[in-house]
Amino acid sequence: MQVQLAGEAQQPGRESEDFAAASPEALVLLDGSSSPDGMESGCRHGTAWYVRRLGVHLLARMTDRTDRSIAECLADAIAETAALHGGRCDLGHHNTPAAMVVAARRHGSALEYLVLGDSLLVLQPHDGPPRVIGGNQGFPAGEELRRRIWATVPGSAERAELHQRYALAVRAARNTGNGPWIAAASPRAAEHAETGFAPLAGLSAVAALSDGASRYTERFGLGSWSDALRLLAESGPAELIAQVRAVERADHRCERWPRGKAYDDASALYARI
Repeated sequence: MQVQLAGEAQQPGRESEDFAAASPEALVLLDGSSSPDGMESGCRHGTAWYVRRLGVHLLARMTDRTDRSIAECLADAIAETAALHGGRCDLGHHNTPAAMVVAARRHGSALEYLVLGDSLLVLQPHDGPPRVIGGNQGFPAGEELRRRIWATVPGSAERAELHQRYALAVRAARNTGNGPWIAAASPRAAEHAETGFAPLAGLSAVAALSDGASRYTERFGLGSWSDALRLLAESGPAELIAQVRAVERADHRCERWPRGKAYDDASALYARI
């Protein structure tokens, strides 16, 4: 695979909680689950620390252990990363650092893939429309709260209070069977990832995007997925992120495009097969 990738923190001077990395035969993209300011996590390391270590362990497992499925590799990586926390972190805390995961690798004559959470993998076939994988773990119980958040003024005390309530509700439900599954401290979450194989002969490229980058199509409607893949191929991931940022700046009050955060960490990876 020939790989291009780019990432940008939501604001200058802030540490991105995304992580993307690749080798000639495998790629990973992680989107850390951000917490509202002041919310305890039980961990002294933080989300950015977590996503980097989980991402590195996952990429190493995927390239070294082709005898294990990507889901098994993710379970192994989660367990290995949990062991790095040490006894000073409470991994049973409902807000322990966590991340959405996209991963893919060449496996014989096929591309093996995994998606866990609301980040996306997009397959570009030689013929026909793109195939979008992921984003299928909604949280219906929290949708009314999300709509209420979007209706408030960004930066207001009301929005902060509603966002805190939503964050608590999601964290109480995730990885329990009553809400979305996400990579955190328990390897069991890997069992609930969307996985599969796609014949390499039918693919020309594959893209992985965190939800901050997928705003190009999913939130802002700047183009179709075919348009997004064309932009990635012709101008690269950095240009897609730049176009997302331009819209965010033009609508920093979230009036035209209601959303929970005016800006978000954004990462995109594009690989020609």
